[in-house]
Amino acid sequence: MKTMIKIGLLGSLLTLSASALAQEVPYPTGYRDWHHVKSMVIEEGHPLFGAFGGIHHLYANKKAIKGYKQGKFADGSVIVFDLLEANHGGNATTEGKRKVVGVMHKNSRTYAETGGWGFEGFAGDSKTQRAVRDNAKNACFGCHEPQAGSDYVFSKLRDGE
Repeated sequence: MKTMIKIGLLGSLLTLSASALAQEVPYPTGYRDWHHVKSMVIEEGHPLFGAFGGIHHLYANKKAIKGYKQGKFADGSVIVFDLLEANHGGNATTEGKRKVVGVMHKNSRTYAETGGWGFEGFAGDSKTQRAVRDNAKNACFGCHEPQAGSDYVFSKLRDGE
């Protein structure tokens, strides 16, 4: 009887672990080869400077580009927010070290609680060090929620694209 209970508990733990892993947003390998959506710089004085100060590059996979054009993103859409330090000198602003790779990954079933989007932030140049984990609802979705009319996405393609 004890053996059966142990096997049942082990099975439950393995199922929970597999479920948690299935919900993790994967690192977007090769994202810099995707469509470049836009770049921007958040400088001191901006309300988001403390968290997001620096140079931002946004990239989108093919499904996400369709979503930008249609106003609704299909499952499998991925948008990447590549945030780098902004170095100022010699009358120029240049990229410094990577601060975070932020990822929005659309899967309506898996991430139903956050508008169908999974959110994750990978620290620095790490492909494994996760900053958001199970706190996506508070850390990311809270800011994206007012953007429900654009499927929770802030960015837009530049005119003519």
